Amino acid sequence: MYAARTWTRVLKRHLLGSAKYPLRRWQQTAAMVAQEPFLNGSSSNYVEEMYLSWKEDPKSVHRSWDAYFRQVQNGMPPGQAYHPPPILGQKSGMVATRQTVPSAVDQSTINSLVSDHLAVYSLIRCYQIRGHHMAQLDPLGILQADLSDSVPADLSLEYWSLGESDLDKMFQLPNTTFIGGETEVLTLREIVKRLENAYCGHIGLDYMFIPEKSKCDWIRKRFETPGIISLDVEDKKTLLKRLIRSQGFEAFLAKKWSSEKRFGLEGCEVLIPAMKTIIDKSSEFGVESIIMGMPHRGRLNVLANVCRKSLEQLFTQFDSTLEASDEGSGDVKYHLGMSHERLNRATNKIVRLAVVANPSHLEAVDPVVEGKTRSEQFYRGDSQGKKVMSVLIHGDAAFSGQGVVYETFHLSALPQYTTHGTIHIVVNNQIGFTTDPRVARSSPYCTDVAKVVDAPIFHVNADDPEAVMHVCKVAAEWRAEFGKDVVIDLVCYRRHGHNEGDNPMFTQPIMYKNIQKQEAVTDMYAKKLLQEGVVNEEWIQEEKINYEKICEEALREAKSDKRVLLNKDWLDSPWKGFFKKGYTPSLPVRPTGIPLDTLKHIGKVFSTPPGGDFKIHGGLRRILKARHDLMEKGYVDWAMGEALAFGSLLMEGVHVRLSGQDVERGTFSHRHHILHDQDKDKVTYCPLNDLSPDQAIYTVCNSSLSEYAVLGFELGFSMTNPFALVCWEAQFGDFNNTAQCIIDQFVSSGQDKWVRQSGLVMMLPHGYEGMGPEHSSARPERFLQMSNDNPDVFPTLDELFEVNQLYSTNWQVVNCSTPANFFHILRRQIALNFRKPLVLLTPKSLLRLEAARSHVDEMEEGTSFRRVIPDSGPASNNPEKVRKLLLCTGKIYYELLKERNKRGLEEDIAITRVEQISPFPFDLINAEYQKYDNADIVWAQEEPMNMGYWTYVSPRLVTAVGNKPKISYAGRSPSASTATGNKHHHVSEQEDLINKALE
Repeated sequence: MYAARTWTRVLKRHLLGSAKYPLRRWQQTAAMVAQEPFLNGSSSNYVEEMYLSWKEDPKSVHRSWDAYFRQVQNGMPPGQAYHPPPILGQKSGMVATRQTVPSAVDQSTINSLVSDHLAVYSLIRCYQIRGHHMAQLDPLGILQADLSDSVPADLSLEYWSLGESDLDKMFQLPNTTFIGGETEVLTLREIVKRLENAYCGHIGLDYMFIPEKSKCDWIRKRFETPGIISLDVEDKKTLLKRLIRSQGFEAFLAKKWSSEKRFGLEGCEVLIPAMKTIIDKSSEFGVESIIMGMPHRGRLNVLANVCRKSLEQLFTQFDSTLEASDEGSGDVKYHLGMSHERLNRATNKIVRLAVVANPSHLEAVDPVVEGKTRSEQFYRGDSQGKKVMSVLIHGDAAFSGQGVVYETFHLSALPQYTTHGTIHIVVNNQIGFTTDPRVARSSPYCTDVAKVVDAPIFHVNADDPEAVMHVCKVAAEWRAEFGKDVVIDLVCYRRHGHNEGDNPMFTQPIMYKNIQKQEAVTDMYAKKLLQEGVVNEEWIQEEKINYEKICEEALREAKSDKRVLLNKDWLDSPWKGFFKKGYTPSLPVRPTGIPLDTLKHIGKVFSTPPGGDFKIHGGLRRILKARHDLMEKGYVDWAMGEALAFGSLLMEGVHVRLSGQDVERGTFSHRHHILHDQDKDKVTYCPLNDLSPDQAIYTVCNSSLSEYAVLGFELGFSMTNPFALVCWEAQFGDFNNTAQCIIDQFVSSGQDKWVRQSGLVMMLPHGYEGMGPEHSSARPERFLQMSNDNPDVFPTLDELFEVNQLYSTNWQVVNCSTPANFFHILRRQIALNFRKPLVLLTPKSLLRLEAARSHVDEMEEGTSFRRVIPDSGPASNNPEKVRKLLLCTGKIYYELLKERNKRGLEEDIAITRVEQISPFPFDLINAEYQKYDNADIVWAQEEPMNMGYWTYVSPRLVTAVGNKPKISYAGRSPSASTATGNKHHHVSEQEDLINKALE
């Protein structure tokens, strides 16, 4: 690592040397410096960059360097080639004469000039890198936003051997700064002053980790240019109006509902004009739809003053006597979402604003918003994200503390997940619930996680509204220009505690003593504009009174309007033309089979290698031939059954999206929906996108190694269009537990809380094959426990039994045992007139089991999904002789069947498969009991007794068949672990449960 003095010495030898230091030596030195930057990267390669820049464009450097490089290029010794630039190092007003340096007589002068020259350039670069550490960001003046009170040493003149005597010297500015404006030379005093203004005021710029110089220059130009942060009179008045409304809304709620929790915005009122500025600027760039996610703090204010949701509807939420209808609110008011179109008055364009409903699980909404945004971009054909964008609002503690933030950032540039840039706003309260940031994070800033994707971070003092507005405009420009994420760190405070009823003095006495004395930002800015003569006191009071009148009138309307609150008014994903007013099921579920010709066509395309010079793997060629031959015989395996379902929907115009880890090939190497040329990189073929000219697009995409964020993303994607099949597949079903937050808070309960229907399919490989406790169980018991069907009530038996059950349930839990049923359940997702999530336990060993194949007849027109598959062997022909009715689901059926037939018990024991576990098929189970009325009933499962299906099934079996037959369990004993990791032990357990079932 070169020290400063070593670099200076090297440069002097080139400036003052003789012919034995030609340009070749200069180039060698430059290359060496590029590999060994000095001063921790502060200004290591500036001269090298200047030389390389000169080679591309001689006009890109100062004319004195241009002359020098030209002279040396023509063979002149460096000492004679050097001409000092005009006025470099001279006092203001003095003129330097151009002269050749003939000898070493002036070496000390040149030494000093070069040293000072490099020192100033290094100082400029250090301000650009570390100036934000000195920015005045905390409105309370207590904490440093970076949690450190130390001053970076290299921001001092002394560090670079500069002092008072150098302050009035003139220096040529490098082309990596814009502080000079149109001026190329400034005194050191002015340089430092302008750097302090740009980097150490109320804005802290954190961007120098971005590798592209062009992007860094883009940012510098918008913050370093003198006088660039300014608003005209009308903009200032608009800003104050928005602040008045932001503060006035919170004051009105506090006055009318003083004891209610509302998680108000006091202390960060500037968020409202900040968001409106982003919307205004983005609308100017052509954005038509903005999807937002945010926590509870300030949510009601954003809904009212940013999205312009009806104040009457908002105030109705505070009526504790309101009786909700069947569509009434299932969540608190500060969790609700909305969707609304309004005229943007800044651009006179219509803009659609949606706030996604979300729970108190902080940051869980992030990937949901991104998925919803990506989906809307997809269906609009907005391939560059120019029309649809996302805005995410975060809390400081959650942004640094929740891992899903990192997971979501890592989706930002993936081809099938990017939304082409998200604007992140961190409402930096400088505190969690009661936790000081100094014990809440290890990084200097709460925003440092954004650096993983090279997102520029703009820290800004929230009590300087004009600085905030400038930052917001630049953020919107960045997103429009580069299609990349950007972060605004809005450093503010929380005037009350965690909520309005919390006492923060218990844990933050110093902070809240200061807060009690802190003047509201609206009042401070009003005084500023009064002093500037922009507004007068009468204007301010009129704005405040007018907004209070608006709120009072809305409250009167809310009280006089006795309408029952409908959650559709809070719907964040309205599906136009899909929901019908007062809809109830009136027709049975329609058949999901398709014509035989269509089945054969899809099967042929799916099993035919691509033509031309596309070279596929030899093993894959054999797989395709086996598929073709099997289809010719009239049979399909699991991979073909899935392909037939997807392909038929695509040919009907239904978009299909399959996402997850390794889904293109499939974890078990069975799917192969994307074929890779063996000789050419990035050359692929998707047969399911080659079915017909007018088919819908099939999107199959490997995801990042994430469950939480990716499942949230796919849920969001499913919310935009009801006429699409969106599937997420876990690598193993066991891994869905790392996405449990999305499952619990959004998928299971979303409709009850927010009337948010979703047809999302979760495909979870499940089955006990001796692979250990992490590769056996998709934890079906968890999904079943959250199912809302009543175990003690036998639903009304009629022709609408199946559809009524589906309509009333929160989701479906299905474990198919045949490819045909797998085909039908996927198609049923679209055939229904409503949408319900589908938890689909998919097989592993059955993927290639010959017995687990279906005939194409089972998928032809007129066929449907079979909730229960009864025994079709000898036992069904003589049901009165059957002593035991075995009920099971999934792959255990084939093992029970094989062993039963081996023991010659075909007439004694009937085996019935329960394919749809929830909602429970009471009607069909009752029919099976009526058929085998002399038989005992045994539920057989691979999972331990306290897991799997038994605890869900047993009370429902009693309701379905009564107490007359004996109902018993055959399976593993209760266990804390899902499965054994010992293969021998697994085999022994499996044999025991089969013996119990067949004894």
